[in-house]
Amino acid sequence: MQRKYFGTDGIRGRVGEAPITPELVLKLGWAAGRTLASAEGARRGDRPGVLIGKDTRISGYLLEAALESGLSAAGVDVYLCGPLPTPGIAYLTRALRLSAGIVISASHNPFDDNGIKFFSAAGTKLPDDVEAAIERGMEAPLACVPSAELGKAFRVADAPGRYVEFCKSTFPNELDLHGWRIVVDCAHGAAYHVAPPVFHELGADVVTVGAAPDGLNINAGTGATHPRFLADQVREHGADVGIALDGDGDRLVMADREGRLYDGDQLLYVIAADYRRRRVANEGVVGTAMSNLGFEQALARAGIALARAKVGDRYVLEQMQAKGWLLGGENSGHIICLDKHTTGDAIVAALAVLRALIEQRATLAQATADVTMFPQRLINVPVRRGWDWHASDAVQRAERATVEALGDAGRVLLRPSGTEPVLRVMVEARDANTADAHAQSLAETIAKAAGTPL
Repeated sequence: MQRKYFGTDGIRGRVGEAPITPELVLKLGWAAGRTLASAEGARRGDRPGVLIGKDTRISGYLLEAALESGLSAAGVDVYLCGPLPTPGIAYLTRALRLSAGIVISASHNPFDDNGIKFFSAAGTKLPDDVEAAIERGMEAPLACVPSAELGKAFRVADAPGRYVEFCKSTFPNELDLHGWRIVVDCAHGAAYHVAPPVFHELGADVVTVGAAPDGLNINAGTGATHPRFLADQVREHGADVGIALDGDGDRLVMADREGRLYDGDQLLYVIAADYRRRRVANEGVVGTAMSNLGFEQALARAGIALARAKVGDRYVLEQMQAKGWLLGGENSGHIICLDKHTTGDAIVAALAVLRALIEQRATLAQATADVTMFPQRLINVPVRRGWDWHASDAVQRAERATVEALGDAGRVLLRPSGTEPVLRVMVEARDANTADAHAQSLAETIAKAAGTPL
């Protein structure tokens, strides 16, 4: 169905512009409270509760207050934990036995964007039908419950410490990180006060960067979306490895001591191969349409199948659950280890990679030596909202011609964005020049057919 507010990862936009306005977020909190919590609260016979966490954007204060008001008006108790990574909210929602969790974050976007995403009582992203129900609820007139039934607000003071202990619990008790110097880049985001302690308390010599949030600097030149900064810091400090998170702590990029960078596909391969080595049930891995062909071929050589889901970690998780598989993720760095957590968690994924390196006495370069990544070229072509590229004969012919030209040595993917009026053109080939040439040609054909400038 065509959704009005929700995209591939909750609701996101520029602060002050619909849908990220105080009025709409207040209404969203009220509709979500009624949709998510009322039935469960009625079953348990007590007042339902919802956890709210956020990243470090200055607009988080505004949106937190609006959500709190809406939820209270719906008769829902609110538990506030302040800045905490998205996976931390998922964990605490389950640990505190709450009806739902809400994260105020725009993930890797700049500070003047923000967003709202939800977790169920089980700590998983909401299915499409529940998001649709919330949207329908937002069309109803806002009505406040009687005063005696209003929700209360509570502060979860020990939230960071509880999440730190959870992350540490996913690392084997018999192992530690003594002797490792690790650069941890927190992107001035939600993990600034939890990621460094996790690795330090496991024994590492931690060099912390990107951990001075001021409300405006989240993701600014640092973190998983700017990995060259991590590479430079690793070399400068003579570290063994570098770990970069994004603004809400669910995306991971790593660097080795030489400053070579490793994306989500390569890191997921390290974890999958280690699970295979340890005979952990691992028939296959779920990726997405963007997962690299070189990653798929390396998995196949290791006897591990790859299933591709739609782009978005929620769809990866749905297919993992349907297949009964433990591992999945995206090349952007969202990695789900379902035997450890219900959602993608950059800290947990980094610990899984480090475990593999320690037990195999390997470097990142050695652990990924069997993965030959195919160059990918991605071009965002502006199009009119609602423009149907399937209906263009010129685009269809150009796509077929590109697929035929690449054969088994590449892939083509055309995908409309879920958040902006662009058609994403991705071409993958054995060499960068071929990928660039085909992607540029396809993009020019699409722009001409759509009547928009490239």
